Amino acid sequence: MEVQQPAGFWIRFGASILDGLIIGIPLSLIGYLFSGDFVSEDPGGDWFMNVVSFLYALLLPIYWNGYVVGKRICGIRIIKADGSKLGIGAMVLRVLVGGLIYGLTLGIALIVSAFMVGIRKDKRGIHDLIAGTYVTHLPPQKEG
Repeated sequence: MEVQQPAGFWIRFGASILDGLIIGIPLSLIGYLFSGDFVSEDPGGDWFMNVVSFLYALLLPIYWNGYVVGKRICGIRIIKADGSKLGIGAMVLRVLVGGLIYGLTLGIALIVSAFMVGIRKDKRGIHDLIAGTYVTHLPPQKEG
Protein backbone atom coordinates (compact mmCIF):
# COMPACT_ATOMS: atom_id res chain seq x y z
CA MET A 1 0.00 0.00 0.00
CA GLU A 2 1.21 3.48 -0.83
CA VAL A 3 1.57 6.06 1.94
CA GLN A 4 -1.30 8.53 1.51
CA GLN A 5 -1.36 12.12 2.82
CA PRO A 6 1.52 11.68 5.30
CA ALA A 7 1.77 14.16 8.17
CA GLY A 8 5.04 16.07 8.34
CA PHE A 9 7.27 17.18 11.17
CA TRP A 10 5.56 20.40 12.31
CA ILE A 11 2.03 19.03 12.59
CA ARG A 12 3.34 16.00 14.48
CA PHE A 13 5.44 18.25 16.72
CA GLY A 14 2.38 20.43 17.41
CA ALA A 15 0.33 17.34 18.29
CA SER A 16 3.04 16.28 20.75
CA ILE A 17 3.03 19.72 22.38
CA LEU A 18 -0.77 19.56 22.72
CA ASP A 19 -0.51 16.09 24.26
CA GLY A 20 2.02 17.42 26.75
CA LEU A 21 -0.25 20.29 27.73
CA ILE A 22 -3.57 18.47 27.77
CA ILE A 23 -2.45 15.07 29.10
CA GLY A 24 1.00 15.62 30.60
CA ILE A 25 0.24 18.54 32.91
CA PRO A 26 -2.88 17.00 34.50
CA LEU A 27 -1.03 13.68 34.80
CA SER A 28 1.81 15.47 36.59
CA LEU A 29 -0.68 16.99 39.02
CA ILE A 30 -2.19 13.56 39.70
CA GLY A 31 1.30 12.14 40.19
CA TYR A 32 1.98 14.95 42.66
CA LEU A 33 -1.10 13.97 44.64
CA PHE A 34 0.19 10.38 44.86
CA SER A 35 3.81 11.16 45.70
CA GLY A 36 3.77 14.66 47.18
CA ASP A 37 6.55 15.69 44.80
CA PHE A 38 6.59 16.75 41.16
CA VAL A 39 9.96 15.15 40.45
CA SER A 40 11.04 12.17 42.48
CA GLU A 41 14.71 11.80 43.38
CA ASP A 42 14.00 8.14 44.08
CA PRO A 43 14.86 5.87 41.09
CA GLY A 44 11.54 4.62 39.77
CA GLY A 45 9.71 7.13 41.96
CA ASP A 46 7.76 8.51 39.01
CA TRP A 47 6.38 5.06 38.22
CA PHE A 48 2.74 6.18 38.20
CA MET A 49 3.26 8.85 35.56
CA ASN A 50 5.53 6.59 33.51
CA VAL A 51 3.05 3.69 33.49
CA VAL A 52 0.04 5.85 32.66
CA SER A 53 1.94 7.72 29.91
CA PHE A 54 3.13 4.43 28.41
CA LEU A 55 -0.38 2.92 28.47
CA TYR A 56 -1.83 6.11 26.97
CA ALA A 57 0.62 6.04 24.04
CA LEU A 58 0.29 2.28 23.60
CA LEU A 59 -3.44 1.63 23.95
CA LEU A 60 -5.36 4.77 23.00
CA PRO A 61 -4.38 4.67 19.30
CA ILE A 62 -5.56 1.04 19.09
CA TYR A 63 -9.01 1.84 20.45
CA TRP A 64 -9.40 5.32 18.95
CA ASN A 65 -8.59 4.72 15.25
CA GLY A 66 -4.94 5.76 15.55
CA TYR A 67 -5.61 8.95 17.47
CA VAL A 68 -4.29 10.29 20.75
CA VAL A 69 -5.67 13.60 22.01
CA GLY A 70 -3.04 15.85 20.39
CA LYS A 71 -3.21 14.04 17.06
CA ARG A 72 -7.03 14.16 17.09
CA ILE A 73 -7.00 17.95 17.58
CA CYS A 74 -4.50 18.31 14.72
CA GLY A 75 -6.46 15.95 12.45
CA ILE A 76 -3.72 13.35 12.09
CA ARG A 77 -3.51 9.73 13.18
CA ILE A 78 -1.35 6.61 13.16
CA ILE A 79 -2.15 3.87 10.65
CA LYS A 80 -0.45 0.71 9.41
CA ALA A 81 1.45 1.18 6.15
CA ASP A 82 0.07 -2.09 4.75
CA GLY A 83 -3.55 -1.06 5.35
CA SER A 84 -4.20 -3.62 8.10
CA LYS A 85 -5.78 -2.74 11.43
CA LEU A 86 -3.53 -1.02 13.97
CA GLY A 87 -2.91 -3.49 16.79
CA ILE A 88 -0.97 -4.08 19.97
CA GLY A 89 2.05 -5.56 18.15
CA ALA A 90 2.58 -2.48 15.99
CA MET A 91 2.09 -0.15 18.93
CA VAL A 92 4.53 -2.10 21.13
CA LEU A 93 7.11 -1.83 18.35
CA ARG A 94 6.36 1.85 17.82
CA VAL A 95 6.27 2.94 21.48
CA LEU A 96 8.46 0.49 23.40
CA VAL A 97 11.08 -0.62 20.87
CA GLY A 98 11.25 2.83 19.27
CA GLY A 99 11.62 4.41 22.71
CA LEU A 100 14.35 1.96 23.69
CA ILE A 101 16.29 2.76 20.54
CA TYR A 102 15.98 6.49 21.19
CA GLY A 103 17.11 6.00 24.79
CA LEU A 104 20.00 3.65 24.00
CA THR A 105 21.39 6.08 21.45
CA LEU A 106 21.08 8.93 23.98
CA GLY A 107 18.63 10.76 21.74
CA ILE A 108 20.73 10.69 18.59
CA ALA A 109 18.26 8.34 16.86
CA LEU A 110 15.43 10.68 17.92
CA ILE A 111 17.13 13.58 16.15
CA VAL A 112 17.74 11.42 13.07
CA SER A 113 14.09 10.35 13.18
CA ALA A 114 12.91 13.98 13.35
CA PHE A 115 14.96 14.76 10.24
CA MET A 116 13.52 11.68 8.53
CA VAL A 117 9.97 12.88 9.21
CA GLY A 118 10.89 16.33 7.90
CA ILE A 119 12.78 15.21 4.78
CA ARG A 120 11.49 11.83 3.60
CA LYS A 121 8.66 11.79 1.07
CA ASP A 122 6.68 9.27 3.16
CA LYS A 123 7.37 11.26 6.39
CA ARG A 124 8.19 8.08 8.36
CA GLY A 125 10.55 8.14 11.33
CA ILE A 126 12.57 5.27 12.77
CA HIS A 127 9.70 4.20 15.05
CA ASP A 128 7.33 4.19 12.05
CA LEU A 129 9.67 2.01 9.99
CA ILE A 130 10.13 -0.44 12.88
CA ALA A 131 6.38 -0.72 13.48
CA GLY A 132 5.24 -0.58 9.85
CA THR A 133 3.17 2.54 10.54
CA TYR A 134 2.91 6.15 9.43
CA VAL A 135 1.00 9.26 10.47
CA THR A 136 -1.60 10.54 8.04
CA HIS A 137 -4.17 13.26 7.55
CA LEU A 138 -6.68 10.67 6.26
CA PRO A 139 -9.78 10.26 8.42
CA PRO A 140 -10.76 6.65 9.30
CA GLN A 141 -13.62 6.32 6.78
CA LYS A 142 -11.44 7.37 3.81
CA GLU A 143 -8.67 4.85 4.47
CA GLY A 144 -7.45 2.71 1.61
